[in-house]
Amino acid sequence: MSPVWGHLAGVTTLVLMFLFLAIWVWAWLPRHKRSFDELAKLPMEDVAEDGP
Repeated sequence: MSPVWGHLAGVTTLVLMFLFLAIWVWAWLPRHKRSFDELAKLPMEDVAEDGP
């Protein structure tokens, strides 16, 4: 196997790790708490639009 594949695999791993950490940090920012709390409550709402 060529050394280029090893470097490509290493760079890909680093990019994916950075992307994962960036999304994780974005999700835990305090400004998202209110919207995530509202979204978490959606399944608990009892809204019967088509029911009797």
